[in-house]
Amino acid sequence: MITLYGIKTCDTCRKAMKALDAAGRAYDFVDLRADADVTALAPKWLAAVGTDTLVNRKSTTWRSLSDAEKAKANSDAGAADLLAAHPTLVKRPVIETGGDVFVGWTGEVQKTVGV
Repeated sequence: MITLYGIKTCDTCRKAMKALDAAGRAYDFVDLRADADVTALAPKWLAAVGTDTLVNRKSTTWRSLSDAEKAKANSDAGAADLLAAHPTLVKRPVIETGGDVFVGWTGEVQKTVGV
C-alpha cells in the first residue's frame, strides 16, 4: 500500500495523486498540516532520506525562519523538531511504500511506485 503525505494545495502532490489515480494505484493521502503526526514521522523520514532531502530550504516558510531556527536543520534531532513545528517545511510529497520512503515526484519515484 502507498501512503502519500502532502498538502492538498501543493501542485506536485496533486500531480502525484492524479498520476497514481490514472495508473490505478491505490494510495492513502495524509495531509501534513491537518492529519499527520509529523513529530512521530519526521525522525523516521530523516533516518531514511536525510535532512538535505527532507527539509525544503526553498520554501517561503524556510525564508521566514530566523537564523537560529534555520541552524536547527543541521542535525536530525533539530530538523525533526523544526519539521514538527512547521510541517510545510517538509519537501513534498513524501511517499511510503512498505518500509521505503521517497521524497518528491521524480521519474525515479514514479517508476518505483508503478506509474
